[in-house]
Amino acid sequence: MQLFYNHTLTKSSSEIKFSREESKHIAKVLRKKEGDILYITNGKGILFTAKITFSNPSQCHAVIDSHETQPRKSYSLHLAVAPTKMNDRYEWFLEKATEIGIDQITPIICDHSERKVVKEERFERILQSAMKQSLQCYLPQLNPAISFSDFIAQKNDDQLLIAHCEETKKQSLKDVVQPKTNATILIGPEGDFSTKEIELALSSGFVPVTLGETRLRTETAAIVVAHSVAFINE
Repeated sequence: MQLFYNHTLTKSSSEIKFSREESKHIAKVLRKKEGDILYITNGKGILFTAKITFSNPSQCHAVIDSHETQPRKSYSLHLAVAPTKMNDRYEWFLEKATEIGIDQITPIICDHSERKVVKEERFERILQSAMKQSLQCYLPQLNPAISFSDFIAQKNDDQLLIAHCEETKKQSLKDVVQPKTNATILIGPEGDFSTKEIELALSSGFVPVTLGETRLRTETAAIVVAHSVAFINE
């Protein structure tokens, strides 16, 4: 199954015109012809089945035969992760977290952050590609980068957790995460959260957790969290 993405589709849509890039992929790479079936999602949970009416490398058209709303997971995971010094490491996290299953991602700028600017358009493309590759119909929400203090100040009714490396009392993530519960989890930069940031998070209701005995890179810690939460909710 090959999944395509078009955010403009709604339940009332009757046809779709693919971009030049997608049309080339459909006609030349996949060798799809008139009458062949395509599957498209709008990233909002709807899977559309469409039949090709015109196949050309420069422009493909299809009529939508049916649509089906896919069920959401029993939980929602929001990871607030500091950008990594090497941009490709953060992009790897975005790809793998999407494949595993994540709902929201917020880049947080921390006291020890070495990277303070992110490429939102490129990040968005990576999320879309990973969603299609893993055959999912919900596109993770990528929020604008925000300072740690501003993020903490936002109203949040999720289960709130912070993973940090300071030698203080912490509980294991697997013992804290509540199944079928929305969670927001903070992951710091290469230099970890500052003591001031940890104290601010704890005073705002965040529970400190550990991800194991070894020290993990930022992007590895984020993937461990995404997988652990998914596993607990199986």
